Amino acid sequence: MTINCNGTLIDLRQPKVMGILNITPDSFFDGGKYKDTEAILSQVEKMLEEGATFIDVGGYSSRPGAVHISEQEELERVLPIVELLTISFPGIIISIDTFRSKVASACIRKGAAMINDISAGEMDENMFKVVAELQVPYCMMHMLGTPQNMQLKPEYEDIVTDLLRYFSEKTGRLKLLGLKDILVDVGIGFGKTMDDNYKLLQQLSLFKTLDFPLLIGVSRKSMLYKPLGITAKEALNATTVAHTLALINGASILRAHDVKEAVEAVKIVGLWNSND
Repeated sequence: MTINCNGTLIDLRQPKVMGILNITPDSFFDGGKYKDTEAILSQVEKMLEEGATFIDVGGYSSRPGAVHISEQEELERVLPIVELLTISFPGIIISIDTFRSKVASACIRKGAAMINDISAGEMDENMFKVVAELQVPYCMMHMLGTPQNMQLKPEYEDIVTDLLRYFSEKTGRLKLLGLKDILVDVGIGFGKTMDDNYKLLQQLSLFKTLDFPLLIGVSRKSMLYKPLGITAKEALNATTVAHTLALINGASILRAHDVKEAVEAVKIVGLWNSND
């Protein structure tokens, strides 16, 4: 199971880690932390040295209730960062966290390698057509509604069945458009209750029937820190537990704030699996 990132074939039979770089002032964990060139380069260098295969650059905060920004503002946030990183780290594999096809296209032209879309094309009707034309790996995530309203009253008949049906339809459309590299993200925390999130994590292996790599984003989310009565900053240990469960259940990519610990989880679960 491989994906083609700017001519580099990434084998996802061995799970990989995607380091998070939020160029936003209001992300739930690291908002405003990386706002100058020195801080950005230092953090990316750290994540790459710790074993990140991908760096996921986002200029639009998707935390619950996040402030909506214009397409132009998003472009002004992320394009200079893509240019900076491609110059500073030759061969870097940059993922762009965006639901806007124009942002996706502009960033790919500047050297980014893949698109990570929280809306699976729901918030921009041109996204599927654009990624098919670009022929870049495309990760589609399930989200109920928008970041501004997704947590108001999320309801499902059966969340696992509903999402399997959702992804079957979406991936079918993309395959008809000729896109080769598709990834799936069940969208933990995006329009889901606490019970929904844990059900998805518990039954993640069922999504392997879709026959696409699974990307999981659970790092430091409220489903981990709220039950423990702690904060996102204190949720590293809980995140590692969740990463381990996700890997055991078939995750191919861990999208993480803490790359070193995520890579360690991948290695330990790999050793555990090798003794099957």
